[in-house]
Amino acid sequence: MSRTLIVAVVIAAIGAGGYLYLNQPEPTPAEQLQAAEQDVNDAVDETASAAQDTATDAADTATDAATSLTDQAADAVDSAAEQVGDAASSLTEQANEAASSVAEQAGDQVAAVAGQGQDLFNSWIQGGMLTIQNFDYETMVASVENSTLTEEVKTGAIRILDDIKASPELVVEKMQDLRNLLTQQ
Repeated sequence: MSRTLIVAVVIAAIGAGGYLYLNQPEPTPAEQLQAAEQDVNDAVDETASAAQDTATDAADTATDAATSLTDQAADAVDSAAEQVGDAASSLTEQANEAASSVAEQAGDQVAAVAGQGQDLFNSWIQGGMLTIQNFDYETMVASVENSTLTEEVKTGAIRILDDIKASPELVVEKMQDLRNLLTQQ
């Protein structure tokens, strides 16, 4: 019996629901307007949500593109900086090599001039032209002028020889000055 009673209650509930549904009054224009407004609001919300999703996706894509471009630019700058550094190192090496070569050549020239001056001074001493007792001014001036010494050394040597000629008592002191000049000491 309880089963029958439950079935009868269920049938009665279904019947009452159907009756209410079928006898439901027609919605009023205000209710229809309210329902349409709700539908429009739902559609606007969905469109706004879709637009927001699209904007977010576009922003993500733009951010990814910007990051990629930034990375590429940074790589290009790094590469350029490395090339500039390599070029600077190469130029520095070349400049150092050139400076070493010039310094070596200058040193060789100074040594050659010093050697020529030493040879000239030694020939005057050995030839007896420049001693405390003997001073052959003309021969020594001619040998200086005919030498391959620099003009500066030639001028200085002739000036010292002129000093010796003018003051023979200074021959010992001036001989040392002449030797220092000619040997670049």
